[in-house]
Amino acid sequence: MSLKIKHPLVSVDWLKDNLEDENLIILDCTIPKVTANTIVTEEKTQIRGTVFFDIKNSFSDKNAALPNTVLSPKEFEEKAQELGIHKEAILVCYDDLGIYSSPRVWWMFQLMGFKNVAVLDGGLPAWKAKNFPIQQPEVHQPKKGNFKVAYQSEKLKYTKDVLESINDKNVLIVDARSNGRFYGTAAEPRKDLKSGHIPNSVSLPFGEILENGKMKSDVELTNIFSDFKNKTTLIFTCGSGITAAILALGATIAEVENVAVYDGSWTEWGSTDNLPIAL
Repeated sequence: MSLKIKHPLVSVDWLKDNLEDENLIILDCTIPKVTANTIVTEEKTQIRGTVFFDIKNSFSDKNAALPNTVLSPKEFEEKAQELGIHKEAILVCYDDLGIYSSPRVWWMFQLMGFKNVAVLDGGLPAWKAKNFPIQQPEVHQPKKGNFKVAYQSEKLKYTKDVLESINDKNVLIVDARSNGRFYGTAAEPRKDLKSGHIPNSVSLPFGEILENGKMKSDVELTNIFSDFKNKTTLIFTCGSGITAAILALGATIAEVENVAVYDGSWTEWGSTDNLPIAL
């Protein structure tokens, strides 16, 4: 009988124990953080048997004006099949930073209606800390999978949706950026992007639901998100749609329903003329 994901997070011990399951597919969802002052000296390694899930180049719309724009359902289905993902797959998403970009991939699969997927709590650092097996990255040529999309459109919000939600007391917009960026006291990392936040949104920096590279406990997350449970819909936003998914993961663990991500996030809102901005 195939494994079923019962919780949005799995531990490195769980993954190690199930490493030989024939339906397990481990996805390295790392987005490299490269700045002018960053020199990468450590050689790239992966969990044994890992497939690289290329968020930037394969699973974002390259023709879109904004970064990290999610693919259409048809394109996503085709790309997932090319990675060898099938209907019976057990997907575990991780990244090199602990928990950063892996929830974005977990959310993508939620959006596409696939539930048997989890994030590896603590990611590669937690795996290495246990001295579990790693390898050098390999180029995989898997057999084409039969993955099928069952698109959940309510999990994706656009600027029009967010604008209409600003004064809706049943909807709460939650911003994963830092408090400084939210209140306009810290500059945006993207040049020429306005400062501030969406009116009537609230600030919940994604780091506040993490601890030492892992998600906080289920009890802690339930307490953090308890004030949000009286809302019909939660719309999570951030800079470009990546860290908003961390909040979506936390809310799901806390059993908050009707969770969505504003894919364009502040990159779109802060660069679009005639949209209201609060400080």
